[in-house]
Amino acid sequence: MMNNYVYEFGDSLYINLTNRCPNNCEFCLRHFKNTVGGSDLWLTKEPTYQELIDDLKLYPIRKYKEIVFCGFGEPTCALSVMSMVGPWLKREGCKTRLNTNGLGNLINKRNDVPKLIAKYIDSVSISLNASNRELYQEICRSKFGEEAFDAMLAFAADCVKEGIDTTMSVVDFIGAEEIEACRKVCESTGAHFKVRETIYEDTEY
Repeated sequence: MMNNYVYEFGDSLYINLTNRCPNNCEFCLRHFKNTVGGSDLWLTKEPTYQELIDDLKLYPIRKYKEIVFCGFGEPTCALSVMSMVGPWLKREGCKTRLNTNGLGNLINKRNDVPKLIAKYIDSVSISLNASNRELYQEICRSKFGEEAFDAMLAFAADCVKEGIDTTMSVVDFIGAEEIEACRKVCESTGAHFKVRETIYEDTEY
């Protein structure tokens, strides 16, 4: 099985760092798909820094809108590798984005992940998904329990503070009332707010 560490989707290039994630979100694409844009994203091993650089060099990286740390897991679970690849991308003149659940501080047992990634990440997209601790845990089923919700909000606020272009998002299946409640929570962090379309099993993606 070939490991797809780098893949194109839309006008961006994505980096598949890891399949590890502390959450088990009920709407997660991984429950019914192995692929995104035709690329199988389940890994037999996580990439090293050099493997990622070698793969990135196969693409005309400057032509893409942005290079996104995303894949089929939580990128901050592989923070050490991301923190080497990110600076390399910036030296190459690329715009970078991190798609995250915002639990990087809990995952890495440190409180400065936003400050660290601000050196090489231009924008961050954080999955908000719920307006309170209880509902977040019901939907996202984090191994960190209800502590995860507060940690995610603090992560978002710190990203904003560090000058990272920060967006928090929800999936539209939660309903209009909850979406508005989430919008207010998002505004309290200073981040932008986005509503994402739910991806179902038969959705082309």
